[in-house]
Amino acid sequence: MGIFSRLTDIVNANLNSLLDKAEDPPKMVRLIIQEMEEGLVRERSNLARYLADKKELRRQQERNQSQLQDWQSKAELALQKGRDDLARAALIEKGKQQQLVDALSQEFTAVEEGIAKLTAEIELLEAKLEDARGRQKAMLLRSAAAQSRLNVQQHGQRATPHSIMEKFDRMERKIEEMESKADVYHPNPSLQQQFAELEADDAISRELAAMKERLQTAATKEE
Repeated sequence: MGIFSRLTDIVNANLNSLLDKAEDPPKMVRLIIQEMEEGLVRERSNLARYLADKKELRRQQERNQSQLQDWQSKAELALQKGRDDLARAALIEKGKQQQLVDALSQEFTAVEEGIAKLTAEIELLEAKLEDARGRQKAMLLRSAAAQSRLNVQQHGQRATPHSIMEKFDRMERKIEEMESKADVYHPNPSLQQQFAELEADDAISRELAAMKERLQTAATKEE
């Protein structure tokens, strides 16, 4: 039956093969699950129609079986009354009714087979869907754990207190170079200028020392 072809494709889908080719496995899993859910809804609707058809066929069988018995009773009554012609006519109608009953019986059997096959397909798809949902949860947990590890690694590559201290050391060297250049241009600074430079240098040294101490304390706490 054609209605089973798409459902069979979904049930028989090799999820590992699909995921190997996917650029975004979690997204691919969501799409697969969505397709399976939509397929399950469609096939449940098909099953509902099959069940409705089965009930209608059952009612038709009962009506035709009743009419079959009715023509049988009429044929017997006609024979009892000596009306062979009417009995013959009744038996002809009974034969026609028997053909309808047989056709309905075959159709009823086909519908029952369809219901059995569709029910099995739905049960299999439900099992596949449950498995896919479980694998999706596991994949999301693994993805979150991997992202956490990646964040930790990236954080470890950021500036550390040691590297920051190296930057301050370079800053001190640049200041010393600037001072050396200034001395070249002013080889004989005034006494007041010399004291001003000493005070400035002392202020910078104190500030750098304080910053180093704060960073060293922070590094010790992290360790």
